[in-house]
Amino acid sequence: MILLFSLSTFTTVNATGNERAKATTEKTTEIPAEVQIKLDRLEEIKEMDKSEMTRAEKKELRKEVRAIKAELRSTGNGLYISAGAIIIILLLIILL
Repeated sequence: MILLFSLSTFTTVNATGNERAKATTEKTTEIPAEVQIKLDRLEEIKEMDKSEMTRAEKKELRKEVRAIKAELRSTGNGLYISAGAIIIILLLIILL
């Protein structure tokens, strides 16, 4: 009986979860202006002809790329849940 109840609960959660996932992916396709500027700068650096640059100039570009990538990673608006937290949540749903 509990197994049947839990399976029906999971299907309703998945059905609403898919709608929310679609809505969030539509919202996340819009890239903020600050992030787009940084991505454009990364593309610009990638397309540069680095064969005529000195070692110091290349080193400075590498530092700039690392700094931009670190900033982009730090603003990664994601929500991360550990596997242990998911198991606890599932157990609470089953027990309640």
